Amino acid sequence: MNAKLNKVLLVINPVSGDTDKTPIIDMITDSLGKETEYSMYTTTGKEDIDKLRKKVKAFRPDRILVVGGDGTIKLAAQVCHDQNVTIGIIPAGSANGLATDLELPQNHEKALTVAMGDQIKSIDALRIRESIGLHICDMGINAELIKNYSDSAVRGHFGYLVNSIPTLWKTESPYRFSIAANGVKREVDAVMVAFANSKKFGTGALVNPNGKIDDGKFEVLIFKELNFFEVLKTLNGNIDMTSDFVEVIQSTEVRVTTEKPVSFQIDGEFYDDIEEITVTILPDYVAIAT
Repeated sequence: MNAKLNKVLLVINPVSGDTDKTPIIDMITDSLGKETEYSMYTTTGKEDIDKLRKKVKAFRPDRILVVGGDGTIKLAAQVCHDQNVTIGIIPAGSANGLATDLELPQNHEKALTVAMGDQIKSIDALRIRESIGLHICDMGINAELIKNYSDSAVRGHFGYLVNSIPTLWKTESPYRFSIAANGVKREVDAVMVAFANSKKFGTGALVNPNGKIDDGKFEVLIFKELNFFEVLKTLNGNIDMTSDFVEVIQSTEVRVTTEKPVSFQIDGEFYDDIEEITVTILPDYVAIAT
């Protein structure tokens, strides 16, 4: 533990990963001891940004510990962006994509040691309308899968597998995308266009080998085809990164339009069915303990 951290704010998502967070909270509070003052904020899904911002300003923590998944980390990052507060991550979501990409421990005790430590990494973010993305966002078949998964009672990687079957059966992909980046506009047919600030999906699949979460750039990944067997390989952490399967464009800004609404997700959470989106990089957006 870092004795310099006198005040710690716990941000708890009680429903992420469909797991009881009480044992994790007890472990954290026991580890902090009497020397560290702590407070807790539990997300409700209603006005969390405003409420958490007020909490941070009133409590003035030295560090925020997030107990949840990518959506909860994103919430904390939006609040901490201009507050000069470092975020520590205790992975407790369904996929934990950002924690996986940052190679943070999945064991909660080990994750707490890292989350309270001195090693800090400043990471970029993606600006997407009124929101941000820290990890990987995409339009197309993966967002359709996440939309169906969010409505399903089956969770975890098996839930993604179960929902991939009806998703692939019902999808209207490939879609026609118009992509404008680096002064070039082009039309492509693809099953998915992803905006990657990092290397891996939450399943651990390496989809952006050259991605760096702190280089001031992001990658546009154009997936040309995807079938059930590719979904299986994705869930097992293997994706065919040949040019016949995926094309990569590195940029700081991109605008994508479609002929009809296409599902869109941000960091593993379904956003909406959209026909256009502009994504820009926000360098050095937030500090994470790594």
